[in-house]
Amino acid sequence: MDIKDVITSKATQSRQSMRAFLSALREAGELVSIAQPIRLDYEVASCLAEIDSGPALHFTNIEGSPKTPPMPIVGNLLNSLSRFAAGLGTTVEQIQGSLLAAIEKPLPHRVLPSGPCQEEIVSDPSLTDELPIPRFFEKEGGPYITAGCIIARDKVSGHTNLSIARLMPLGGNRAFVGIAPNHHLAILARAAHARGEKLDIAVCIGNHPAVLVAACLYLGLGEDELPVAGALMGEPLEVVRCADSGLLVPAHCECVLEGTLDAGEPFMEGPVSEFHGMYENYGAGIVATFSRLTRRRDALFQVILPGYHPEHCLLGGVAIAAGLVRVIRGAVPSVTSVAVGVGGAGRLHAVIALRALRPGEAQKAMFAVWAAVNLIKQVIVVEDDINPWDPVQVEWARATRCKPERDFIIIPGVRADRSEPLDRNGTIGKLGIDATRKPEDRLDWELAQPPQAARARAREILSENQLA
Repeated sequence: MDIKDVITSKATQSRQSMRAFLSALREAGELVSIAQPIRLDYEVASCLAEIDSGPALHFTNIEGSPKTPPMPIVGNLLNSLSRFAAGLGTTVEQIQGSLLAAIEKPLPHRVLPSGPCQEEIVSDPSLTDELPIPRFFEKEGGPYITAGCIIARDKVSGHTNLSIARLMPLGGNRAFVGIAPNHHLAILARAAHARGEKLDIAVCIGNHPAVLVAACLYLGLGEDELPVAGALMGEPLEVVRCADSGLLVPAHCECVLEGTLDAGEPFMEGPVSEFHGMYENYGAGIVATFSRLTRRRDALFQVILPGYHPEHCLLGGVAIAAGLVRVIRGAVPSVTSVAVGVGGAGRLHAVIALRALRPGEAQKAMFAVWAAVNLIKQVIVVEDDINPWDPVQVEWARATRCKPERDFIIIPGVRADRSEPLDRNGTIGKLGIDATRKPEDRLDWELAQPPQAARARAREILSENQLA
């Protein structure tokens, strides 16, 4: 069965599946199948990296794959804002609004008795024997599962969490899980360990874009991201129960690893690639043990190319930006949109657009961002005639609307996130840039343009010549 058959099969496709998105990409000419033999060690990563802003790739011939026939690999699915819009069924301009609406009005799940992700069951799975897990970068300690959405629920508080973390197989059914200590999954794991327990988890691979984006949101502890995914789809998310833990997982994903996370079993990871493109060494992390693997009979294995590449950066940036709008509006109601783009690695730089701002609001917005997301070290404030996601427009605003001696704010020695590439002794400076118009700078801010009637006629002419 080739990719066309897999993604269009009525027996396996749902609009809530990754396959529905792959089908749309294929129809748009944005999905390319690679038939040549591809090695898991570095060759999958190299192909994705060489075309990281291009079409999604589908690898059908995995050399040395543990399975016969090989489980195909797909990657580069969400490597542009237009792909995010297509995946969420909206426009680029409405991505942020759709996310905010879904956060405010999540939809309860629809629990099914069974689902496609449970068609096959493997007990005590050997991860590298059952799954085509690529090795990405030469200094890393091993291959990684990079598109695993992890679902966990605290047995006492009831807090449920959906997040993404990297998993490095350690042999057999065990894997290192890379989680920052302040992330909610780590908090739940430590709480379980304090009670003498292990945390039940389910790692879901091959998800609809709405699930991936929801997993990256910065919400409060106890705010479940999975119902947000349903709201993004416009209908309740269909879920099934894991056999042992009872955790609810997306019914239409490709694979599910069911197991436990043990905060009392540390493992030294070694060098790992980060969103800024370089290696970090975070020291000890924690270990997961998996009792079951369930999957579709014709499962596809999704990967997200880590490091400084568009999909990895945008998954963080789009989600962080939406969360920032939600937080900042409480302090600065004039905020219209926020961008956390690829140039700042989807984590380190933010651009805020404000409408009809009053004196001091730009600075207030900067401090609201820094308080909300420790990772962000540079904030640029523009007015809402500037698209914050357009780096050329933002640079133009900086060039024409700000004076460095007046509009740059530098705050030295602020506590840094552990993934900050330039921290010293755990601190880093913060930079704020007010790139908004000031009445005292110019009397006339009007842009030079041809008359409106001539511009309207020009659009007609260009449209008739298929140029607009």
